[in-house]
Amino acid sequence: MTASGEVFDNNADTAATSLSRQPQLPFGTRVQVTNVANGRSLVVRINDRGTFVQTSQEPKCLDLTDGAFDRLGGSLNPDAGHIVVTQTVLN
Repeated sequence: MTASGEVFDNNADTAATSLSRQPQLPFGTRVQVTNVANGRSLVVRINDRGTFVQTSQEPKCLDLTDGAFDRLGGSLNPDAGHIVVTQTVLN
């Protein structure tokens, strides 16, 4: 279960936001995420909160599902599990 009460679907275009992100993005917020390295883009919906910490290197961290991460061109290799993205809040 996600923090919003939904059943987690690892292939959906959804994401969790960092608990340290200020201001928090409300559940249901749609965010356009673009991979800076390859220009691939998709819209994810916020349905969860993460316990990961916001840092200066990752100022607005999103935890994407594996499916969304893969569609953006990320490598599911655990050693390469981060990509730099731009984010645009749509609603």
